[in-house]
Amino acid sequence: MSPDHPPGLDPVRLRGLLDRERPGLVRGPLTGRLIEGGRSNLTYTVSDGASTWVVRRPPLGHVLATAHDMKREHRVISALHPTEVPVPRPVLLCEDEEVLGAPFYVMEFVEGTPYRTAEQLAPLGADRTRDAVLSLVDTLVGLHAVDPAEVGLADFGRPEGFLDRQLRRWGKQLDASRNRELAGVDELHATLGRRLPVSPAPAVVHGDFRLDNVLIGDGDRITAVLDWEMSTLGDPLTDLGLLVMYSIPLELPGSPISTTATAAGHPAPAELVERYAARSGRDVSAIAWYTAFAWFKLAVILEGIHYRYTLGQTVGGGFDRIGDLVPVFIEHGLTTLQEG
Repeated sequence: MSPDHPPGLDPVRLRGLLDRERPGLVRGPLTGRLIEGGRSNLTYTVSDGASTWVVRRPPLGHVLATAHDMKREHRVISALHPTEVPVPRPVLLCEDEEVLGAPFYVMEFVEGTPYRTAEQLAPLGADRTRDAVLSLVDTLVGLHAVDPAEVGLADFGRPEGFLDRQLRRWGKQLDASRNRELAGVDELHATLGRRLPVSPAPAVVHGDFRLDNVLIGDGDRITAVLDWEMSTLGDPLTDLGLLVMYSIPLELPGSPISTTATAAGHPAPAELVERYAARSGRDVSAIAWYTAFAWFKLAVILEGIHYRYTLGQTVGGGFDRIGDLVPVFIEHGLTTLQEG
């Protein structure tokens, strides 16, 4: 396979479409490069030698269209681009599967670095790391301040009963991958159900908001929030709970789950919560529930990966250690609820 023609992307067909739909945009032959693979949506950079764009499409041979909804991703970044939320400028949505074999969208390329581990953050130093993470909180406040109706997203989700549906959904996911005893997981699920908080006014929820889903550019400012595939209208504190969870050091040597929480200068979870509360004006007194829910959700996701590993359905390294992490996440969830 030519490096100019990675699987799932045909630069000649793509250029033909762009020349028809956005005449004058592309000034030469396109080359493409896959920058993300795996079971999630595929991301490519394409360039004509002068300008660069990004293409997002579902995985090759995808089955669940709803889990890889290009129209939905394109819609949310199109709605948010005129706001202060940093997202790439959308260029084109193509639902014609004849072009690349699946629906896809094109957006402008944004300069910046995704930081996935504490080691990658180390060269920034403590002060710059702190500023980057605090700006992550400020960006989340900005996202949750957007009025969904004002940007055309009033029907982007079903916020009524959002937490109850989420809890039931992840409970079903757990049941689908049960093949061993997991101490405490049913207690965690049941306790979350008994203590379900009353949600604040709904907001646009990212669904996977963390440092490695944003790009950090010059001045350590966030240049783009990426990976909107789980976005919806719902309880904004679910985003905060997930961010808090990822900000708690796991201290598990050799863990296949990357975290930036141990980086020098990384603010403590309490500071992140206080900053969000001060800048958003929201009541965060139930943050322990949302953080425990994040631990539960990640435990379920990891158990699903472990289940597929036991069936021989995973490819790559590190999967043999995923199963050992699940009880740790369950314990963190239970402890968080007890302390909250």
